[in-house]
Amino acid sequence: MALSNCKHSAVPRPKHMNKNPTSSDNGQGDPSERWFQRPPWRNTSDICHLGVDSIETYIATPKNNKTPEKAIIFLTDIFGIFSNSKLLADEFAKNGYLTIIPDLFQGDQISTEVTDSGKADLPAWLPKHQTVNVEPWVAASIKYALETLAIKKLGAVGYCFGAKYVARFFEDHQIDVGFMAHPSFVTHEELNTIEGPLSIAAAETDSIFTTKLRHESEEILIKGGLPWQINLFSGVKHGFAVRGDPSIPSQK
Repeated sequence: MALSNCKHSAVPRPKHMNKNPTSSDNGQGDPSERWFQRPPWRNTSDICHLGVDSIETYIATPKNNKTPEKAIIFLTDIFGIFSNSKLLADEFAKNGYLTIIPDLFQGDQISTEVTDSGKADLPAWLPKHQTVNVEPWVAASIKYALETLAIKKLGAVGYCFGAKYVARFFEDHQIDVGFMAHPSFVTHEELNTIEGPLSIAAAETDSIFTTKLRHESEEILIKGGLPWQINLFSGVKHGFAVRGDPSIPSQK
């Protein structure tokens, strides 16, 4: 389908979302039941507002290609759509992949300034962004890519917080291939259910994706029998793939 076309598409609830019946949507209704509509197309990367509830989404498009067949769903860390994630999306687009970054947090992302100041209150923030809250926006983006844009090959990349949803949306082959960088909160059960090739970028120093958890992940992936790889990067910490310091050679 040409990108200039506009089409409404209902967003279904993925089957695995019923595994997390707790948490509410604050009385706004189930976002996975709402309509998802693409905006007037822009030839440059930009913030687009999709659907009746203005799902803020950054879309980076391959140059001179109005009918891309390959796309990437970019699932962010806690910082959401910010300068670094947009730069990464632009780089994917330069290499021929339409890239979609949905706002997983509906405007409630944590700013880099807050984390740098040490004032981020993750114990208060995380309960508001459980799988039942986040998955509808991932599902909407996948539905949009596959049905509205008729994408033929769909990959997902997840950084830190977003890595969990790369694993979860392998179900029923909703995505074809996945990549995670310094993943957070991915359970053994989720990793055990992947249905396609997976690559993981791990940091040498990581209090979340620890050495023990990395080795356990290797064992699970070996038993799964699908193509996989885990790359361990020296001299870097959790978050390096999104917030690396270009002035430090090992991080650049």
